[in-house]
Amino acid sequence: MSIEVANESGVEVDESALVGLAGHVLARMGIHPLAELSLVVVDEPAMAQLHEQWMGEPGPTDVLAFPMDELRPGSGGGRRDDDAGADPALLGDVVLCPQVAAKQAAEAGHSAKEELELLCTHGILHLLGYDHAEPEEHAEMFGLQDELLKSWREVRPER
Repeated sequence: MSIEVANESGVEVDESALVGLAGHVLARMGIHPLAELSLVVVDEPAMAQLHEQWMGEPGPTDVLAFPMDELRPGSGGGRRDDDAGADPALLGDVVLCPQVAAKQAAEAGHSAKEELELLCTHGILHLLGYDHAEPEEHAEMFGLQDELLKSWREVRPER
């Protein structure tokens, strides 16, 4: 996997942990090993601008996902089980805001690092076509998110 991180937030984040998590999620989802993903970490003003521009909502949010290729789990296009000639996909960008994540982590009673891991996983699932607008979609996406985070926490090195 090619996973790039651009930290434009002014906040120190564990970039190698985010790359490891993203690789784990993509591998578990059966995405082609040569697929490309970009993780962008921004501050609250930048996230607020993106949130307004793309979602029409004011203020910063925690995570945004900007898919590049039409890739849906089980539909081909970048999955390992595609035809041998299939090209790996350019998945898109997951944009994270560590300041918002830190606030949410405090409310949820866990670390900001754990919140960023949750948000990163959530954003990747959105890139892969998952959504949570309908109750069935919500149950599927959040169940998968929990499963992926659990498996990551079982295999990752000590904090």
